[in-house]
Amino acid sequence: MSKRPAAERNFRVIAVQPQWRAADFTSAAAFRAWMRSQLELSKPYFAPDRPNLVVLTELNGLPLVLRGAGWVTRLGTFERAASALVLTRLPRVLPVLLRERVSPIRALQLAASDENVRLYLNTCRDLAREYGVYLCCGSTPLPRYRLEGRRLLREPRTLHNESVLLDPQGELIGVADKVHLTPDEEAGGVDLTPGALAELRVFPTPVGDLGVAISLDAFRADVISRLEDQGCTVLLQPDANGAPWTALEGLPPDPTQVRDQPVAWLESSWQATTRGHSIRYAVNPMVVGNLLDLTFDGQSAIVGPAEEAPEQRSYVLTEPRPGFLALMPWVEEGEPEHLRALGRQLAARSGHPRENRYRTGVLAADLTLPPSRVPVPPRSAHEEALAALLAGRVALPRPRLFWPLLGVATLLWALRRRKR
Repeated sequence: MSKRPAAERNFRVIAVQPQWRAADFTSAAAFRAWMRSQLELSKPYFAPDRPNLVVLTELNGLPLVLRGAGWVTRLGTFERAASALVLTRLPRVLPVLLRERVSPIRALQLAASDENVRLYLNTCRDLAREYGVYLCCGSTPLPRYRLEGRRLLREPRTLHNESVLLDPQGELIGVADKVHLTPDEEAGGVDLTPGALAELRVFPTPVGDLGVAISLDAFRADVISRLEDQGCTVLLQPDANGAPWTALEGLPPDPTQVRDQPVAWLESSWQATTRGHSIRYAVNPMVVGNLLDLTFDGQSAIVGPAEEAPEQRSYVLTEPRPGFLALMPWVEEGEPEHLRALGRQLAARSGHPRENRYRTGVLAADLTLPPSRVPVPPRSAHEEALAALLAGRVALPRPRLFWPLLGVATLLWALRRRKR
Protein backbone atom coordinates (compact mmCIF):
# COMPACT_ATOMS: atom_id res chain seq x y z
CA MET A 1 0.00 0.00 0.00
CA SER A 2 1.54 3.30 -1.09
CA LYS A 3 1.81 6.22 1.27
CA ARG A 4 -0.44 9.19 0.65
CA PRO A 5 1.62 12.26 -0.21
CA ALA A 6 1.85 14.81 2.58
CA ALA A 7 -0.55 17.69 2.17
CA GLU A 8 0.46 21.22 1.31
CA ARG A 9 0.64 23.69 4.16
CA ASN A 10 -2.03 26.36 3.75
CA PHE A 11 -1.99 29.08 6.41
CA ARG A 12 -2.53 32.76 7.04
CA VAL A 13 0.07 35.22 8.28
CA ILE A 14 -0.87 38.41 10.08
CA ALA A 15 1.43 41.37 10.81
CA VAL A 16 0.36 43.94 13.39
CA GLN A 17 1.50 47.57 13.21
CA PRO A 18 0.70 48.98 16.67
CA GLN A 19 1.38 52.33 18.28
CA TRP A 20 3.09 52.32 21.64
CA ARG A 21 3.08 54.88 24.43
CA ALA A 22 5.11 54.98 27.62
CA ALA A 23 1.88 54.57 29.61
CA ASP A 24 1.42 51.09 28.08
CA PHE A 25 4.37 49.84 30.13
CA THR A 26 3.98 51.47 33.53
CA SER A 27 1.89 48.62 34.99
CA ALA A 28 1.30 44.94 34.35
CA ALA A 29 -2.36 45.60 33.59
CA ALA A 30 -1.51 48.29 31.02
CA PHE A 31 1.00 46.02 29.29
CA ARG A 32 -1.40 43.09 29.12
CA ALA A 33 -4.11 45.38 27.72
CA TRP A 34 -1.75 46.75 25.05
CA MET A 35 -0.67 43.28 23.96
CA ARG A 36 -4.27 42.02 23.96
CA SER A 37 -5.35 44.98 21.81
CA GLN A 38 -3.01 43.74 19.07
CA LEU A 39 -4.61 40.29 19.05
CA GLU A 40 -8.04 41.92 19.04
CA LEU A 41 -7.01 43.99 16.02
CA SER A 42 -5.89 40.76 14.34
CA LYS A 43 -8.98 38.72 15.20
CA PRO A 44 -11.17 39.86 12.24
CA TYR A 45 -8.40 38.66 9.91
CA PHE A 46 -8.14 35.13 11.34
CA ALA A 47 -8.85 32.32 8.88
CA PRO A 48 -11.28 29.76 10.33
CA ASP A 49 -10.15 26.94 8.03
CA ARG A 50 -6.35 27.04 8.44
CA PRO A 51 -3.66 27.84 11.01
CA ASN A 52 -2.94 31.49 11.73
CA LEU A 53 0.48 33.00 12.46
CA VAL A 54 0.51 36.42 14.17
CA VAL A 55 3.79 38.35 14.16
CA LEU A 56 4.38 41.20 16.62
CA THR A 57 7.08 43.87 16.71
CA GLU A 58 10.65 44.20 17.95
CA LEU A 59 11.53 45.13 21.56
CA ASN A 60 7.89 45.27 22.60
CA GLY A 61 9.02 44.27 26.10
CA LEU A 62 11.93 46.72 26.46
CA PRO A 63 9.84 49.57 27.95
CA LEU A 64 8.74 47.27 30.80
CA VAL A 65 11.73 48.76 32.58
CA LEU A 66 9.28 51.63 33.30
CA ARG A 67 6.86 49.32 35.12
CA GLY A 68 5.86 50.60 38.55
CA ALA A 69 7.39 54.04 37.97
CA GLY A 70 4.99 55.97 35.79
CA TRP A 71 6.27 59.21 37.27
CA VAL A 72 9.55 58.94 35.33
CA THR A 73 7.69 59.39 32.04
CA ARG A 74 7.26 63.05 33.03
CA LEU A 75 11.03 63.51 32.80
CA GLY A 76 10.68 63.74 29.02
CA THR A 77 13.54 61.59 27.73
CA PHE A 78 14.33 57.90 27.94
CA GLU A 79 17.87 58.67 29.13
CA ARG A 80 16.60 60.79 32.05
CA ALA A 81 13.98 58.19 32.90
CA ALA A 82 16.60 55.42 32.94
CA SER A 83 18.97 57.49 35.11
CA ALA A 84 16.18 58.23 37.58
CA LEU A 85 15.25 54.55 37.71
CA VAL A 86 18.85 53.53 38.41
CA LEU A 87 18.95 55.95 41.35
CA THR A 88 15.54 55.12 42.81
CA ARG A 89 16.10 51.37 42.40
CA LEU A 90 19.70 51.47 43.56
CA PRO A 91 19.17 48.95 46.38
CA ARG A 92 18.34 46.35 43.71
CA VAL A 93 20.57 47.66 40.91
CA LEU A 94 23.76 48.09 42.92
CA PRO A 95 24.19 44.41 43.83
CA VAL A 96 23.92 43.52 40.12
CA LEU A 97 26.50 46.18 39.30
CA LEU A 98 28.89 44.84 41.91
CA ARG A 99 28.27 41.14 41.35
CA GLU A 100 28.13 41.05 37.53
CA ARG A 101 30.25 44.09 36.62
CA VAL A 102 27.90 45.42 33.95
CA SER A 103 26.84 48.95 33.01
CA PRO A 104 24.15 50.75 35.06
CA ILE A 105 21.61 50.46 32.20
CA ARG A 106 22.15 46.71 31.84
CA ALA A 107 22.09 46.28 35.63
CA LEU A 108 18.79 48.18 35.74
CA GLN A 109 17.26 45.75 33.24
CA LEU A 110 18.75 42.63 34.83
CA ALA A 111 17.62 43.67 38.33
CA ALA A 112 13.98 43.55 37.23
CA SER A 113 14.37 40.87 34.57
CA ASP A 114 12.76 37.98 36.43
CA GLU A 115 9.52 39.88 37.09
CA ASN A 116 9.41 41.40 33.59
CA VAL A 117 10.21 38.09 31.86
CA ARG A 118 7.46 36.41 33.87
CA LEU A 119 4.95 39.10 32.84
CA TYR A 120 6.03 39.11 29.19
CA LEU A 121 6.07 35.35 28.64
CA ASN A 122 2.89 34.63 30.59
CA THR A 123 1.06 37.36 28.68
CA CYS A 124 2.20 35.99 25.32
CA ARG A 125 1.46 32.38 26.32
CA ASP A 126 -2.06 33.28 27.47
CA LEU A 127 -2.77 35.21 24.26
CA ALA A 128 -1.53 32.38 22.01
CA ARG A 129 -3.80 29.95 23.87
CA GLU A 130 -6.84 32.20 24.03
CA TYR A 131 -6.76 33.19 20.37
CA GLY A 132 -5.52 29.81 19.14
CA VAL A 133 -2.69 31.18 17.01
CA TYR A 134 0.95 30.58 16.33
CA LEU A 135 2.59 33.65 17.81
CA CYS A 136 5.89 35.36 17.14
CA CYS A 137 5.91 37.45 20.30
CA GLY A 138 8.05 40.17 18.74
CA SER A 139 11.20 40.51 20.81
CA THR A 140 12.27 41.62 24.26
CA PRO A 141 15.46 41.87 26.32
CA LEU A 142 15.82 38.36 27.72
CA PRO A 143 18.55 36.92 29.96
CA ARG A 144 19.87 33.43 29.36
CA TYR A 145 18.37 30.83 31.74
CA ARG A 146 19.11 27.23 32.60
CA LEU A 147 17.39 24.58 34.67
CA GLU A 148 19.06 23.20 37.75
CA GLY A 149 16.72 20.63 39.24
CA ARG A 150 13.47 22.48 39.85
CA ARG A 151 15.21 25.85 39.92
CA LEU A 152 15.57 28.33 37.09
CA LEU A 153 18.93 30.10 37.15
CA ARG A 154 19.88 33.24 35.23
CA GLU A 155 23.24 33.42 33.50
CA PRO A 156 25.14 36.47 34.79
CA ARG A 157 25.69 39.52 32.56
CA THR A 158 23.80 38.25 29.50
CA LEU A 159 20.83 40.14 28.04
CA HIS A 160 19.83 39.38 24.44
CA ASN A 161 17.32 40.99 22.10
CA GLU A 162 15.36 37.76 21.78
CA SER A 163 12.30 36.61 19.86
CA VAL A 164 10.08 33.84 21.25
CA LEU A 165 7.88 31.60 19.07
CA LEU A 166 4.81 29.90 20.57
CA ASP A 167 2.27 27.40 19.24
CA PRO A 168 -1.53 27.67 19.73
CA GLN A 169 -1.27 25.78 23.03
CA GLY A 170 1.14 28.42 24.33
CA GLU A 171 4.05 25.97 24.20
CA LEU A 172 7.52 27.00 23.13
CA ILE A 173 8.59 26.37 19.53
CA GLY A 174 11.95 28.08 19.86
CA VAL A 175 13.82 31.35 20.34
CA ALA A 176 16.17 33.50 18.27
CA ASP A 177 18.62 36.18 19.41
CA LYS A 178 19.49 39.29 17.42
CA VAL A 179 23.04 38.96 16.11
CA HIS A 180 23.75 42.42 14.67
CA LEU A 181 22.90 45.19 17.12
CA THR A 182 22.33 48.83 16.20
CA PRO A 183 24.30 51.56 18.01
CA ASP A 184 21.24 52.24 20.19
CA GLU A 185 21.33 48.61 21.38
CA GLU A 186 25.05 48.56 22.11
CA ALA A 187 27.01 49.84 25.10
CA GLY A 188 26.13 53.49 24.44
CA GLY A 189 22.43 52.68 24.40
CA VAL A 190 20.41 49.98 26.16
CA ASP A 191 23.52 47.76 26.27
CA LEU A 192 22.34 44.37 25.03
CA THR A 193 24.40 41.24 24.30
CA PRO A 194 24.90 40.29 20.62
CA GLY A 195 23.54 36.87 19.73
CA ALA A 196 25.66 34.11 18.18
CA LEU A 197 25.15 33.50 14.46
CA ALA A 198 25.75 29.76 14.96
CA GLU A 199 22.78 29.55 17.33
CA LEU A 200 20.21 30.73 14.75
CA ARG A 201 17.99 27.82 13.69
CA VAL A 202 14.92 27.14 11.56
CA PHE A 203 11.76 25.70 13.12
CA PRO A 204 9.43 23.57 10.95
CA THR A 205 5.76 24.25 11.73
CA PRO A 206 2.35 24.08 9.99
CA VAL A 207 2.83 27.82 9.30
CA GLY A 208 6.16 27.49 7.53
CA ASP A 209 9.77 26.67 8.24
CA LEU A 210 10.30 29.70 10.43
CA GLY A 211 13.52 31.65 10.67
CA VAL A 212 13.76 34.86 12.67
CA ALA A 213 15.97 37.78 11.64
CA ILE A 214 15.22 40.61 14.07
CA SER A 215 15.33 44.01 12.33
CA LEU A 216 18.95 44.68 11.27
CA ASP A 217 19.67 40.94 11.01
CA ALA A 218 17.38 40.74 7.98
CA PHE A 219 19.75 43.13 6.15
CA ARG A 220 22.81 41.01 6.81
CA ALA A 221 23.95 38.35 4.34
CA ASP A 222 25.45 36.08 7.01
CA VAL A 223 22.12 35.79 8.83
CA ILE A 224 20.07 35.24 5.67
CA SER A 225 22.55 32.64 4.41
CA ARG A 226 22.53 30.84 7.75
CA LEU A 227 18.72 30.58 7.68
CA GLU A 228 18.57 29.61 4.00
CA ASP A 229 21.15 26.87 4.51
CA GLN A 230 18.76 25.32 7.05
CA GLY A 231 15.76 25.49 4.71
CA CYS A 232 13.93 28.58 5.97
CA THR A 233 10.80 29.21 3.90
CA VAL A 234 9.16 31.96 6.01
CA LEU A 235 11.32 34.77 7.36
CA LEU A 236 10.04 36.71 10.36
CA GLN A 237 11.44 40.22 10.76
CA PRO A 238 10.05 41.92 13.91
CA ASP A 239 11.03 45.58 13.72
CA ALA A 240 11.26 48.82 15.69
CA ASN A 241 12.82 51.43 13.43
CA GLY A 242 14.00 54.18 15.77
CA ALA A 243 13.84 57.11 13.36
CA PRO A 244 11.35 59.02 11.18
CA TRP A 245 10.48 56.77 8.25
CA THR A 246 11.26 59.45 5.65
CA ALA A 247 14.58 60.46 7.24
CA LEU A 248 17.99 59.42 5.95
CA GLU A 249 19.51 56.17 7.19
CA GLY A 250 23.13 55.53 8.05
CA LEU A 251 24.13 52.33 9.86
CA PRO A 252 27.20 50.16 10.29
CA PRO A 253 29.30 48.96 8.55
CA ASP A 254 29.36 52.31 6.72
CA PRO A 255 27.37 54.99 8.58
CA THR A 256 28.59 57.63 6.12
CA GLN A 257 26.62 55.98 3.30
CA VAL A 258 23.21 57.57 3.82
CA ARG A 259 20.01 56.99 1.88
CA ASP A 260 16.28 57.17 2.46
CA GLN A 261 15.12 54.67 5.08
CA PRO A 262 12.57 53.00 2.76
CA VAL A 263 15.28 52.47 0.11
CA ALA A 264 17.40 50.70 2.71
CA TRP A 265 14.46 48.51 3.75
CA LEU A 266 14.30 46.97 0.29
CA GLU A 267 17.53 45.18 1.22
CA SER A 268 15.86 43.18 4.00
CA SER A 269 12.73 41.03 3.62
CA TRP A 270 11.88 42.11 0.09
CA GLN A 271 15.34 41.26 -1.20
CA ALA A 272 15.40 37.94 0.69
CA THR A 273 12.19 36.75 -0.98
CA THR A 274 12.70 38.11 -4.49
CA ARG A 275 16.40 37.35 -4.94
CA GLY A 276 17.10 34.63 -2.39
CA HIS A 277 16.89 30.84 -2.49
CA SER A 278 14.76 28.94 0.04
CA ILE A 279 12.99 31.92 1.65
CA ARG A 280 9.65 32.23 -0.12
CA TYR A 281 7.79 34.62 2.18
CA ALA A 282 8.68 37.21 4.80
CA VAL A 283 6.66 39.06 7.43
CA ASN A 284 7.93 42.44 8.65
CA PRO A 285 5.73 44.15 11.29
CA MET A 286 6.91 47.58 12.44
CA VAL A 287 5.92 49.47 15.58
CA VAL A 288 5.10 53.19 15.36
CA GLY A 289 4.78 55.93 17.95
CA ASN A 290 6.86 58.33 20.00
CA LEU A 291 8.14 56.78 23.21
CA LEU A 292 9.17 59.76 25.34
CA ASP A 293 11.80 61.43 23.12
CA LEU A 294 12.26 58.41 20.82
CA THR A 295 10.65 58.21 17.37
CA PHE A 296 9.53 54.94 15.75
CA ASP A 297 7.99 54.72 12.32
CA GLY A 298 7.79 52.48 9.27
CA GLN A 299 5.60 50.53 6.87
CA SER A 300 4.80 46.94 7.78
CA ALA A 301 4.85 44.45 4.91
CA ILE A 302 4.29 40.84 3.90
CA VAL A 303 6.41 39.96 0.88
CA GLY A 304 6.82 37.00 -1.44
CA PRO A 305 7.75 35.90 -4.95
CA ALA A 306 7.07 38.43 -7.70
CA GLU A 307 4.78 36.00 -9.53
CA GLU A 308 2.49 35.79 -6.47
CA ALA A 309 2.42 39.58 -5.99
CA PRO A 310 2.59 41.09 -9.48
CA GLU A 311 0.89 44.37 -8.49
CA GLN A 312 3.44 47.18 -8.65
CA ARG A 313 3.78 48.95 -5.30
CA SER A 314 6.44 49.74 -2.74
CA TYR A 315 7.43 51.85 0.24
CA VAL A 316 7.21 55.63 -0.02
CA LEU A 317 10.26 57.26 -1.62
CA THR A 318 10.88 54.11 -3.71
CA GLU A 319 9.79 53.00 -7.16
CA PRO A 320 6.82 50.57 -7.45
CA ARG A 321 7.79 46.91 -7.91
CA PRO A 322 6.27 43.41 -7.59
CA GLY A 323 6.71 41.27 -4.49
CA PHE A 324 4.50 43.00 -1.92
CA LEU A 325 1.66 40.66 -0.93
CA ALA A 326 0.45 43.23 1.61
CA LEU A 327 1.83 46.67 2.48
CA MET A 328 0.76 49.18 5.12
CA PRO A 329 0.31 52.61 3.52
CA TRP A 330 2.34 55.37 5.11
CA VAL A 331 0.63 58.38 6.64
CA GLU A 332 0.40 60.14 3.27
CA GLU A 333 1.57 59.96 -0.31
CA GLY A 334 3.17 62.89 -2.10
CA GLU A 335 6.35 64.50 -3.29
CA PRO A 336 9.58 63.52 -1.53
CA GLU A 337 10.20 66.88 0.17
CA HIS A 338 6.64 66.95 1.50
CA LEU A 339 7.03 63.43 2.90
CA ARG A 340 10.36 64.25 4.52
CA ALA A 341 8.85 67.33 6.16
CA LEU A 342 5.88 65.28 7.36
CA GLY A 343 8.23 62.71 8.91
CA ARG A 344 9.83 65.49 10.94
CA GLN A 345 6.40 66.77 12.02
CA LEU A 346 5.34 63.34 13.28
CA ALA A 347 8.57 62.85 15.24
CA ALA A 348 8.94 63.09 19.00
CA ARG A 349 9.17 66.63 20.43
CA SER A 350 8.44 68.28 17.08
CA GLY A 351 5.75 70.47 18.65
CA HIS A 352 3.74 70.20 15.43
CA PRO A 353 -0.03 69.50 15.54
CA ARG A 354 0.66 66.24 13.68
CA GLU A 355 3.21 65.01 16.21
CA ASN A 356 2.72 61.31 17.01
CA ARG A 357 -0.18 60.86 14.55
CA TYR A 358 1.01 57.68 12.87
CA ARG A 359 -0.89 55.01 10.97
CA THR A 360 -1.65 51.70 12.67
CA GLY A 361 -3.32 48.57 11.37
CA VAL A 362 -3.10 44.90 10.41
CA LEU A 363 -1.91 43.09 7.29
CA ALA A 364 -2.87 39.53 6.31
CA ALA A 365 -2.00 37.13 3.51
CA ASP A 366 -2.82 33.49 2.73
CA LEU A 367 0.30 31.47 1.96
CA THR A 368 0.93 27.97 0.62
CA LEU A 369 4.03 25.82 1.03
CA PRO A 370 4.88 22.20 0.27
CA PRO A 371 5.38 19.78 3.17
CA SER A 372 8.39 20.54 5.32
CA ARG A 373 11.66 18.68 4.92
CA VAL A 374 13.34 20.58 7.74
CA PRO A 375 14.23 18.55 10.83
CA VAL A 376 13.13 19.82 14.23
CA PRO A 377 16.25 21.29 15.88
CA PRO A 378 17.18 20.10 19.36
CA ARG A 379 16.34 22.49 22.15
CA SER A 380 19.06 24.51 23.81
CA ALA A 381 19.38 24.54 27.59
CA HIS A 382 17.88 28.04 27.56
CA GLU A 383 14.87 26.83 25.56
CA GLU A 384 14.37 23.91 27.94
CA ALA A 385 14.29 26.41 30.79
CA LEU A 386 11.76 28.69 29.04
CA ALA A 387 9.60 25.72 28.05
CA ALA A 388 9.47 24.59 31.69
CA LEU A 389 8.59 28.12 32.78
CA LEU A 390 5.78 28.44 30.21
CA ALA A 391 4.41 25.04 31.20
CA GLY A 392 4.37 26.02 34.87
CA ARG A 393 6.85 23.31 35.89
CA VAL A 394 9.21 25.88 37.40
CA ALA A 395 8.91 29.48 38.50
CA LEU A 396 11.25 32.42 38.33
CA PRO A 397 12.51 33.37 41.77
CA ARG A 398 10.79 36.21 43.57
CA PRO A 399 12.97 39.13 44.67
CA ARG A 400 14.86 38.29 47.86
CA LEU A 401 15.38 40.81 50.61
CA PHE A 402 19.07 40.00 51.03
CA TRP A 403 20.38 41.70 47.89
CA PRO A 404 18.42 44.98 48.30
CA LEU A 405 19.63 45.15 51.92
CA LEU A 406 23.18 44.57 50.70
CA GLY A 407 22.71 47.40 48.22
CA VAL A 408 21.52 49.78 50.94
CA ALA A 409 24.39 48.76 53.21
CA THR A 410 26.94 49.27 50.43
CA LEU A 411 25.49 52.67 49.58
CA LEU A 412 25.61 53.80 53.22
CA TRP A 413 29.17 52.53 53.55
CA ALA A 414 30.22 54.46 50.43
CA LEU A 415 28.56 57.66 51.67
CA ARG A 416 30.23 57.34 55.05
CA ARG A 417 33.68 56.90 53.48
CA ARG A 418 33.06 59.91 51.26
CA LYS A 419 32.37 62.09 54.32
CA ARG A 420 35.67 61.17 55.98
